[in-house]
Amino acid sequence: MTHLSALGQSVWIDFLSRESIREGHLQHLIDEDSVVGATSNPTIFQKAMTAGNAYDEQLRKEAGRGSNVRETFWSLAERDIKDACDLFREVWDGGAGRDGYVSLEVDPGLAYDTLATYREAIRLHKVVDRPNLMVKIPATKPGLAAIEDVVAKGHSINVTLIFSLQRYADVAESYVRGIERLVAAGGDPSTVASVASFFISRIDTEADRRLDEIGSHDELKGKLAIANAKLAYQHYKRAFTGERWEYLAGKGATPQRVLWASTSTKNPDYMDTMYVEELIGADTVNTMPEETIRDFQDHGKPAPRLEQGVAQAQRLLGELATAGVDYDDLTDTLEREGVEKFSASFNELLQALGEKQAALA
Repeated sequence: MTHLSALGQSVWIDFLSRESIREGHLQHLIDEDSVVGATSNPTIFQKAMTAGNAYDEQLRKEAGRGSNVRETFWSLAERDIKDACDLFREVWDGGAGRDGYVSLEVDPGLAYDTLATYREAIRLHKVVDRPNLMVKIPATKPGLAAIEDVVAKGHSINVTLIFSLQRYADVAESYVRGIERLVAAGGDPSTVASVASFFISRIDTEADRRLDEIGSHDELKGKLAIANAKLAYQHYKRAFTGERWEYLAGKGATPQRVLWASTSTKNPDYMDTMYVEELIGADTVNTMPEETIRDFQDHGKPAPRLEQGVAQAQRLLGELATAGVDYDDLTDTLEREGVEKFSASFNELLQALGEKQAALA
């Protein structure tokens, strides 16, 4: 993945488990594959914690303490995140805080509660206590105010579940306002980093499904996700230039980079590296499952394509609207379903942990 690094894009791994941290696999990815960060979410933790026996010892201890299943989950997750942050600390130190981050998501059940999200994000930053932690907050409308408030307190945030261009503009504005408040209060913005995580493959899955329902528009399939990302990157460039941003940059603030998430291809008819190849650009992050990293290393074609075809991307939105695909309804649906999926994964995880803990006890 050194080719991507040379083109200004950071590669993060979209997976985390105790086994990968403790048995050297994550370190191998850092050393051999130029991986410079890691992201987690409720679904990832569900897969990691319910497989194998890496968590059994701590599960027994938590059972002995009388911890309830929710407390047990956070205890397990916080331990993993601390260890992963420590592994990536050298990357963070060496890059002056540009990369080396590990992301931990707030309870997805709080996605529509601004105050609870804010309090949970502050709590996680306090308990993990690592400068290279990013707490993940979903980009719901109630999440926007929490993002601004957490940034204003000087904490790093990964804004997740972004689908629409308007919501991305709101997210960037929340970050800038948070930095402005931090600077006004005499804080140091150079200690704060943020990424805005666009979910890619899910957009094509939903757009293609709607096109199938309408019928006879196959030429528009598999195109919206990349077009959406290209237009988002153009907004990123506008949001982090100009007098307002230059003042904050002069105080040490860093732009909130765009991050491409959900970049494994869901449709087997599509090229397995399309969401990597088409979205390579300076000052971006692509967080990939390991399989996608391997696919790209095997047959990916690195070139800076993120700013190619921007006019066509804009035209595509019009063509989809003419065909009958409602962009706003599509992105609203994906946001709602994204929150629901993570909440369901979190609840399933708690249930599985409870059963495992009872069996071990």
